[in-house]
Amino acid sequence: MKTAARTDIRYRAGSQRADSVGDAARSIDGAAEPDPLTERSRRIWTAGDYDRIAAGFRDEARAFVERLSLEPGQLVLDAACGSGNLTIPAARTGATVTGLDLAPSLLSGASQWAAREALAVTLDLGNVEALPYADASFDVVLSMFGVMFAARPDQVVAELARVTRPGGRVVLANWTRRGFIGQLLAKHAAVAPPPAGIPSPLLWADETVLRERFDDGTWQLTTTARTLTFRYPHTPAGTAELFRAAYGPTVSAFAVLDENRRASFAADLAAHWSWHQRADDASTEVDAEYLEVVAVRR
Repeated sequence: MKTAARTDIRYRAGSQRADSVGDAARSIDGAAEPDPLTERSRRIWTAGDYDRIAAGFRDEARAFVERLSLEPGQLVLDAACGSGNLTIPAARTGATVTGLDLAPSLLSGASQWAAREALAVTLDLGNVEALPYADASFDVVLSMFGVMFAARPDQVVAELARVTRPGGRVVLANWTRRGFIGQLLAKHAAVAPPPAGIPSPLLWADETVLRERFDDGTWQLTTTARTLTFRYPHTPAGTAELFRAAYGPTVSAFAVLDENRRASFAADLAAHWSWHQRADDASTEVDAEYLEVVAVRR
């Protein structure tokens, strides 16, 4: 019989504990005033209900963790952990796992999942651009479709280098530009462009850019193109509506459109899902390419 395991959500701003979720959210990057780009990211990922989206690729998340061959006692960080798609499978291995995310609601979902499985994990409210951990804290840092959406990738990579011990690994899953989600995100950017100066998240799957960010003096980098399958118990049109209601970037894109453009965008998304559908009409199965990045800290 499993014994109960306690999972606390630590509301952290730098190294100091905040008195409430609101305080932590306001000061998440340690600054006196909220950072506009951090706040923008939090608004996007607290819109909708990302766990409903993540449920459609839990099998690949589990396989992603299994490929790492984590060992009991290893110190693991799931950066931009969302509702726990990697956090929970990693904790099942016996590793000591910390999950960090900007969104309190997603951390709450991860906490509930850990409680259902009697797994002990640490969950921190925090920012991947300013990780609240000491140098060389982790043996492995993971992120599945997480850190790629941070506004300042150079700061993210610097933080990954700082908190990963020498010989440790950073392992990322990043959507490719040519894949299904890369095409979907391009449709979003066309109707609701991001603020000027924010690099495309899809550059995290560009080999040339990756090798500039993960320089050879600091990292040993390998990449592998992989495919996951989204599976949802809806028609393709129903899955498009699910993303409209639950996927933060889609929710945010619709929010800035007028009624006519919303109708056009909705039709475009439904057509995108239908075009890539490989199941029958009663449910959705769509393949999506991503790049698996393994960077070993020198």
